[in-house]
Amino acid sequence: MQEKLFVVKIGGALIDDEELLNQFLEQFSEIKEKKILVHGGGKLATTLADKLGIEQKLINGRRITDKDTLDIVAMVYAGGINKNIVAKLQQKKCKAIGFSGADANLIKAKKREHEEIDFGFVGDIEKKSINKKLISKLLKLGLVPVFSAITHDKKGHLFNTNADTIASVLAQALSVKYDVELLYCFDKEGVLEDVDNPQSVIKNISEEEFSTLKDEGKLHKGILPKLENALGAIKNNVNKVFLIKETQLKNHIENHHEGTEICL
Repeated sequence: MQEKLFVVKIGGALIDDEELLNQFLEQFSEIKEKKILVHGGGKLATTLADKLGIEQKLINGRRITDKDTLDIVAMVYAGGINKNIVAKLQQKKCKAIGFSGADANLIKAKKREHEEIDFGFVGDIEKKSINKKLISKLLKLGLVPVFSAITHDKKGHLFNTNADTIASVLAQALSVKYDVELLYCFDKEGVLEDVDNPQSVIKNISEEEFSTLKDEGKLHKGILPKLENALGAIKNNVNKVFLIKETQLKNHIENHHEGTEICL
């Protein structure tokens, strides 16, 4: 029987709220099984870019990561935010250790290729990108890896990489060795059929149901990348995948009644 591993992803809204972040990390630190935390950014990178007069470029709603922007996100994500989370976890007696993908070659990426758009220093990853052997050794030592959304190409370049994707691909790669449960924690009760009604949680979503909901325009555009990454995980041997409210982590771990479960 494989050992249990939780891969938990948190986003910018939680990171920007110190009180909520503290409450979440308290619940995360109480997970007795092996665990990994993946975090995105917050408003800090955009705020710092504005202060430095560095224009943030978007094409079709997608951020372009030029060299100046990369310097900022690497400093903020892999530096300030990552180390702040690690320090708070140490306070809660959780043996956290912070990483970017470049550290110990843990996550190797390749530059995103697109026929029409140069996204700059944006990296894409897949299962073979993950150094699962070394991550498993860290977990066996009782350490709790905390990953920022920064990767590298082993050629001296850093990349900005989607944190939802990092969580999904980590879960997929480590499912060879562990019974993995992937949890996307965000500010809703789960996937909502009506974004203005917190009671309209869709308890289970399969790939077919996702396609139907998407075609009918019932899903908020912000949830689509999470669902696509969640479906990618469940189709690649991750045992369980849920989208849950960040304040309900402890309840979910204990009862498995929270949020939306992604199914085959």
